[in-house]
Amino acid sequence: MLETERVEKSFGSIKVIKEVGLYLKQGEAVGLLGPNGAGKSTLIDMLSSLSKPTKGQVLFNGKPVFSQLSSFRNRIGVVPQELALYMELTAEENLMFFGKAYQLKGAKLKQKVDQLLNQVELNDRRKDKVSTFSGGMKRRLNLAVALIHDPDYLILDEPTVGIDPHSRRYLLDLIKKLQVEDNKTVLYTSHYMEEVEFLCDRLYVLDRGSIIAAGTQEEIKHIVNQGSTYHLMVESSSQELELALTAHDKIERFIQQDDGYRIVSYSNDLFEDLIQLASEANVRVQGIRVQEPTLEDVFLHLTGRSLRD
Repeated sequence: MLETERVEKSFGSIKVIKEVGLYLKQGEAVGLLGPNGAGKSTLIDMLSSLSKPTKGQVLFNGKPVFSQLSSFRNRIGVVPQELALYMELTAEENLMFFGKAYQLKGAKLKQKVDQLLNQVELNDRRKDKVSTFSGGMKRRLNLAVALIHDPDYLILDEPTVGIDPHSRRYLLDLIKKLQVEDNKTVLYTSHYMEEVEFLCDRLYVLDRGSIIAAGTQEEIKHIVNQGSTYHLMVESSSQELELALTAHDKIERFIQQDDGYRIVSYSNDLFEDLIQLASEANVRVQGIRVQEPTLEDVFLHLTGRSLRD
């Protein structure tokens, strides 16, 4: 098991991570959610042994990571936000280079490279320089690099940023397959809530350096189950209406969407109030729909922000 024990990370007088405790059991997929600036990447740096905590410690199977650094790094594969690839090398050369860094060689290394290039659908581009690849192809190769030494734990920090729908779907399916069929442990961060809902069984919500919620998807969603989520569809947005929504005592949070507002409320009977507020703001209502709470609603409820903010 990989876990943190009340870890903190400070940069000068600024405390970025505050007494965070979390754990990853072998074979499970865990989501780490947080808005920009929440401290996700800093926490991942500590979990992957790239950075030492200011306080507390990261443990692997009950022992501090930095007391078993070599063996620990052989057990984890990291996909960082920034591409960890050599652009002037080919796809094959990148995998060969990183494989040799993990002491792979000969027929075993060649077999692994062939397997991974097929697995991420890049075999036909194996001799091409990475600089000629699309964003999706680079992201797929980046995952392959993290898998070259067959790690037990995968730490993925927004691995689908800026890629095409086909590559995104392929990566998500492959990550799920690695977790379910190969029993790999996955820690996944993303600004796309639907990715986390698809991949992860358990979640941690990080905001301003602290874990503010943890549990299964259903446990997290239960946080706002006592009320309802409303989709208020309007002809046009209105500052006057937004001020009225903010002031309403039954409305917890709301976010603007393309066709109106998504509203988290503790009330199960907000229809008349919403119609009246819109009317007073001279906004034409095109529809109101009650929806089951989503992880996005919980995130909005807990942080006051959308995941992509």
